Amino acid sequence: MRLGVLDVGSNTVHLLVVDAHRGAHPWPAHSEKAVLRLAEQIGPDGALREAGADALVKAVEAARTSAAGLEVDDLIAFATSAVRDATNAADVLTRVRDSTGVRLEVLSGADEARMTFLAVRRWFGWSAGRLLVLDIGGGSLEIAAGIDEDPDVAVSLPLGAGRLTRDRLGVDPQSTVPPAPETVEELRQYVDAHLDPVVERMTEVGWERPVATSKTFRTLARLAGAAPSGAGLWARRRLTRSGLRQVLGFIRHIPPAQLVELEGVSAGRAHQLLAGAVVAESVMRRIGVDSLDVCPWALREGVILSRMDRLAPV
Repeated sequence: MRLGVLDVGSNTVHLLVVDAHRGAHPWPAHSEKAVLRLAEQIGPDGALREAGADALVKAVEAARTSAAGLEVDDLIAFATSAVRDATNAADVLTRVRDSTGVRLEVLSGADEARMTFLAVRRWFGWSAGRLLVLDIGGGSLEIAAGIDEDPDVAVSLPLGAGRLTRDRLGVDPQSTVPPAPETVEELRQYVDAHLDPVVERMTEVGWERPVATSKTFRTLARLAGAAPSGAGLWARRRLTRSGLRQVLGFIRHIPPAQLVELEGVSAGRAHQLLAGAVVAESVMRRIGVDSLDVCPWALREGVILSRMDRLAPV
């Protein structure tokens, strides 16, 4: 079947169309995205601003039109942290449905962690043993661990790169001045404090193979020397804690407007890179991870695999 997945994330609205059947590798047939940075469109009252809602409706309509043109058999549409946490989420979801005909399912943070874990498990297989999976999104950090396809522990924390850039660093994407050292240190302490309840819990579960997903981790791995995207999907990519510390050590001194000049850093997320690096360093340090394998599959693939698993055998 041809399956469309519309992911309304905290940074992008991403339509992925795959050709797949139950038990098979889902092969991408089409991908398109709109960078909205919804996590940065939340006002002081916690509501998604009007401009953000307008952009969301436009992006969802464009994705729906593309999906129809590609003759998808099924379109799964879901939203994550930015919409989930907005105080006007119900109104935004109703507006999207009435304007576009697309009904967005809001995933909980735990469901995000579980779906991402499923994707990583399928990518690495059973030989990977007990997995630890870390995923830094725009609005939240997901952590999951376990031996099966459904993790023993799945948690979500409000430590997304976009959210922290907005709330803690106060970074302007066009700024030519890097954040003050004390501001970065305050962010590190804030992240560490949020990790306190999770550290012991994750250590008790244990793991044999720690893995990272998400654009943030892929970018940090690239800056630390991992293979570029041009090396292909199957190239093994890793991020070490020592390499991450080196990356964090130099990007904290680079103005947000200049981060985009670094190889592998996308324009839409460049100013969020520092916050993402602080979160990555904190979670690796606190949980005790020296090296992470970077998985190319994440939440969208997990949603696809879950949907295909529910199909009756032909």
